[in-house]
Amino acid sequence: MDPETEFVDQIALFAALLCGCIVLGHLLENSRWLNQSITALLIGLGTGCLILRTSGGKSSHILEFKQEFIFIYLLPPIIFNAGFQVKKKQFFRNFLTINLYGVVGTLISFAIISYGATRLFPMLDIGYLEMKDYLALGAIFSATDSVCTLQVLNQEETPLLYSLVFGEGVVNDATSVALFNAITKFDLSDTNLYTALEFASSFFRLFGLSTLLGVLVGLICAFTIRTLYFGRHSTDREVALMILMAYLSYITAEVFGLSGILAVFFCGVVMSHYAWHNVTHKSQVTTKHSFATMSYIAEVCIFLYVGMDSLDVGKWRFVEDSPGKSIWASIILLVLIMIGRAAFILPISHFSNLIRRDGNEKIGFKQQFVIWWSGLMRGAVSIALAYKKFTGAGQTIQPANALLITSTISVVLFSTIVFGLLTKPLIRRLLPHSSETEPSSPTSSTMPLLENGHDDDPETGNQRTLTAKASLKMLFDSPTTTIHTYWRRFDDWVMRPIFGGRGFVSYATGTRDMDVIH
Repeated sequence: MDPETEFVDQIALFAALLCGCIVLGHLLENSRWLNQSITALLIGLGTGCLILRTSGGKSSHILEFKQEFIFIYLLPPIIFNAGFQVKKKQFFRNFLTINLYGVVGTLISFAIISYGATRLFPMLDIGYLEMKDYLALGAIFSATDSVCTLQVLNQEETPLLYSLVFGEGVVNDATSVALFNAITKFDLSDTNLYTALEFASSFFRLFGLSTLLGVLVGLICAFTIRTLYFGRHSTDREVALMILMAYLSYITAEVFGLSGILAVFFCGVVMSHYAWHNVTHKSQVTTKHSFATMSYIAEVCIFLYVGMDSLDVGKWRFVEDSPGKSIWASIILLVLIMIGRAAFILPISHFSNLIRRDGNEKIGFKQQFVIWWSGLMRGAVSIALAYKKFTGAGQTIQPANALLITSTISVVLFSTIVFGLLTKPLIRRLLPHSSETEPSSPTSSTMPLLENGHDDDPETGNQRTLTAKASLKMLFDSPTTTIHTYWRRFDDWVMRPIFGGRGFVSYATGTRDMDVIH
């Protein structure tokens, strides 16, 4: 068969499988056990078994993905949409706690997993691993996947819990990838205190510069749309510019050796705060649905491929003589993940409760358990990072690397299927009111399209906060409210007149308020 024809056939079959995942996921939406991620994973496993049988055990793939494809094309829309759809009012109200979970917690989990691996893996005699490999493992398995939990939680019933789980998930992904990039680019052959401090400095510099780049691209996009008002001629240009500028933030960060994940996430936050309010009503609806749709397809695509790739004989043949090592490595990683997550959830939650004045906003033990549980699952980011670190040109060459790849696949499969299957009944038992109203779809459950990316209240709806007398006592009594007060004043007086946003005249529509989309 002609190679070009064969490739077209493969694309058609993969697209058909994606459609099957979406349809079956919809039919099983109200299932007590399954969700979209597990459905795609199981379809991938079934398809891989069928291909293995028909090919005589030679292959389990329809298409062969390289790790660059996942990082360049599939992860950016997922992370950008997370930033674009984040409910900023809840996100910034719990900003301190979310960042403690997402940044400090990720670093604690990274340290525990890395240290535990350095102590326990040599006992398995899996081959020589460098310190950079152990640290990379810590970064890979610090990346959580909260999709299963978010599909069950109802943000109207449990706004605090939903905000914490969602916010920690996206900040955690960005932190894990930034940490991984810092590890792979840093010389750790001679580790000492000076090296550790230099590495920490490199990580925080990478984190800060990537964030600033994403914010800058988002502001440029908002300023351009507000100044040139494309919408009076063509809404297509507005939508195209927002999509391309979002992707540009990711690619530019990668070109300069920064974290594209961080850049595209904060670009999404800034675009939703400024640029989205500068476009026409049609463009608002189109962009919200377009970003959510691209993210949804990319996520289903990754889980479908992971299901097929988990049966790849090229990876498993290196460990077929000693499958016990791969099993024990997977068990060790799962235990370290659980310990590492518990090590920061409990103390950070306790600290957060100490600084929260409102008793209704305190994080109870059941909520802490749900937050801990939501971060036990591993998914797309972990798989992509593992492929990037332990495979070369799409192939696993060294036996030790092959074992780490198979262990990663085992952890992702086990955590997604087993933990994911238990998520709905577990949360229904712990939080009986959180699942009474099921979301309409996986996408809308994690990222409601027409409201959650933007503040629910109008700009003038929080006059008490904005006119509160700021003082040193107020800063200590309610630091979040005080910081939010100053930010809103700065945003109203400086940022919005330049970059637009809610409440400012849109040149494209001639209207002042574009809060409601019908």
